[in-house]
Amino acid sequence: MKVKIICVGKLKEKYLVAGIAEYLKRLQAYCKVEVYEVSDESIPDNCSLANEMIIKSKEGKKILDKIKQDDYVVLLDVAGKEIDSIMLAKQMENCMISGKSTIDFVIGGSLGHGQEIIERANFRLSFSKMTFPHQLMRLILVEQIYRAFKIMKNESYHK
Repeated sequence: MKVKIICVGKLKEKYLVAGIAEYLKRLQAYCKVEVYEVSDESIPDNCSLANEMIIKSKEGKKILDKIKQDDYVVLLDVAGKEIDSIMLAKQMENCMISGKSTIDFVIGGSLGHGQEIIERANFRLSFSKMTFPHQLMRLILVEQIYRAFKIMKNESYHK
C-alpha cells in the first residue's frame, strides 16, 4: 500500500516538521508514504470571489498533476463527512481489499479546494466542523493514518 499526502504550501514550523517526521518514520513499517508540497498562489488583499476561484483552480491543477488515474483520492474538506478513526481504518482497508494500491490524501490551501479537485475526489473527509490551519492539519492527518494502520493490524495504540 502506498499513501500520498498532497498539500498546498510549504511547511515551515519546526515543531510541526518534527512531529510529522516522527509519524512518517512510524508509518514505514506499514506502507510507503510520499509527501508532495505544491506551491500556493499568492492571495491579494481584498481578493474578489472571481480571483479566489482562479486561485483555487490553479492550486487544484497542481494537485491533480500529482494524482494518478487509479489512485483513491480522499479530500480533506470542512464540508466533507465526519467519521471516527475506526471508520477511517475500515475505509482504508476496503480500498486495499478492492485493489487500490494508492490512497491520496489532499490538503488544500487557505481558500479551500477548486471544483476540479472536488469532482476528482472519491471521498470528502472532514476532521471537524472547526477550521484548522492546513499546516497543523498535516500533523493531525499523519497521526490518523498511523492510527488507522494500528487499528487494521489490531495493535495497541488506539484507545
